[in-house]
Amino acid sequence: MDYQIIQINPNTWRIEDGGVRFFLLAGTKKALLIDSGMMVNNACDIAKGLTDLPISLLNTHADRDHIGSNEQFTAFYMHPAEESVYRRSGKPGTIIPVQEGDVIDLGERKLEIIDLPGHTPGSIAVLDVAGRVLISGDPIQRHGRIFMFGSHRNMALYIESLKRLEKRTPEFDEIWPSHADFPITTDTIKMLCDGAQDILDGKVTGKPVELFGSSIMAYDLGFCTMLCDG
Repeated sequence: MDYQIIQINPNTWRIEDGGVRFFLLAGTKKALLIDSGMMVNNACDIAKGLTDLPISLLNTHADRDHIGSNEQFTAFYMHPAEESVYRRSGKPGTIIPVQEGDVIDLGERKLEIIDLPGHTPGSIAVLDVAGRVLISGDPIQRHGRIFMFGSHRNMALYIESLKRLEKRTPEFDEIWPSHADFPITTDTIKMLCDGAQDILDGKVTGKPVELFGSSIMAYDLGFCTMLCDG
């Protein structure tokens, strides 16, 4: 087994799949997988081993390390702005559109969708309302690498998203990201916002690196690294 299952509380699990993690949240009536892994191709089977409830899938975005088992689902929740990237992956399935303000009720467990465009056009976070936890996908990390290079990234939009999200921090106590440290504190949002703005303003010195055949710039912010276009 190349993945690790960690139970967070009686109705919540995180699955560590190499350098990425995905989550299973259960209510009283159904369960939701948030992302479907990178190396695994059986996230649905993993989830069925943890709960007897009907299982749906939501993708925080369509980057390949979050859709590894999507073919196990005929339909899944995703922001419609991710469709073009998702279709290029060659994976099948019907997208059930979700966006800002939509609520998925698992039965005595309501999950609110929050738009976080910038890392990708349709990146979303999931607010576990009663649990007071934000499941953030990729845009918010601590001691990880945030990919902000490539045609579908937008740093200015990313900063706007973080500013909007910062206003909502009274609604959650901690953040569960898809990469790096787990959990992380809510002040990470402002730190990322300030750091991204410093990059745009030329206040941070970048280091040229090669990644996936691209020449990019790595900006070390002290608590995380942003990888941006050269």
